[in-house]
Order: sequence, then C-alpha cells, then structure tokens
Amino acid sequence: MNQSVNLWLYFLVVFGVIVLPGLDMAFVLASALVGGRRSGFAAVAGIIAGGVCHVTMGALGIAVVLKLWPALFNLVLLAGAFYIAWIGWSLWRSEMAFRFSRHTDARAPATTFGQAMLTSLLNPKAYVFMLAIFPQFLKVGQGPIWSQAAVLGVITALTQAGVYGAIALLSIRASGWFETNPAATTTAARAVGMLLIAAAVFTGVQGWQAL
Repeated sequence: MNQSVNLWLYFLVVFGVIVLPGLDMAFVLASALVGGRRSGFAAVAGIIAGGVCHVTMGALGIAVVLKLWPALFNLVLLAGAFYIAWIGWSLWRSEMAFRFSRHTDARAPATTFGQAMLTSLLNPKAYVFMLAIFPQFLKVGQGPIWSQAAVLGVITALTQAGVYGAIALLSIRASGWFETNPAATTTAARAVGMLLIAAAVFTGVQGWQAL
C-alpha cells in the first residue's frame, strides 16, 4: 500500500471516529451554546490541543504503558466520566446558564480552552484509538516514524477542526435564538446537561465493569 492510500484510509477512519457522538463533541456543543462564539471556538481549539497531545503520546509510546497497565486506563476512563458529569450537573442546576454566560469576563475563553483540553486528555475513546488504530498507520521503511506521526497528527487536527467547528457554528446560531426565548433557555441548559451526564454514565459504567 502506498503512502497516499494509507493517509486517505487514516482520514476516513479518523473522520468516522470523530463524528461519533462522545465526550469531546458534547463539550463543544455545551460550550458554544453556553458561551457563544468565543467559548465555542475556544472549546474546539482545546480539543485539538488535546488531540495533539494524544498523537505525541502515541509517537512516544506512552500509550503502550496504558496497554500494559490496564488499571491505569480504567482510572483515566473513570476520571473523564466524573469530570464530564460534573460539567453536566453544573448545567442542569443552572437555570440561567445560557443568559448568564453572555456576561462572563475575558478570561472565559482561556478557561474553556483548558477545560476542553482536559476533556480531550481524559477521553477514553482517544486512548483506544491510539492503542488500537494509530500504530497501524505508521509504516516502517516509509520515512522516520516522527514525520509520519506528524502528518497523521495534522490530518487528525484538521478533521477535528472541521467536524467540531461545524458543531460549534450550529450551536452558536442556536444560542442566538435562545437569547430571545427565555423559556427555552432553562430547558435547553438542562437537556445539554443531561446529554453530558448520560455520556459520562455510559463511559463510567464501561470503566467500572473493566475494573
């Protein structure tokens, strides 16, 4: 298989993984709805930054440690589920979530970026990908492993930017509507909170059963 075919196959696999609803997508959705344009794009940037870290860890072989020590993987999975559940609960109990976010200070995008990056780093789906799929596209004899990993990382980042950026833009448009419909604000905030909590519970159950 030549390198161009290998890269196209990688893109298709990455796209398929990213478009599946998960913790990262839910966080981008919630951030854009709650914080608007700056918060939504900050969330996308944070998720991409987390993805860069995952690719780096895969290239360094740190992911192998998680494979050799399954308990550590399960702890990461549970930590990610707990963190997302906390964000979901915060939305659920905040009746003014969407309206209050319009008055946040200038530090909010930086905070959202950090939270998004942490969400990405605690996303178990990413570690499964790095352990089971990513190494399959690193080919011995087709150039330095580092350069191959860098190319795959760029493909991953661009795909995340496209998918999650679209989610953010759609959510931003929806947030404008919520501003003029106060009655729908609380319902939407709680619905997004429930989505995050449900994703966290599903992930947490998987981690707990594996312990």
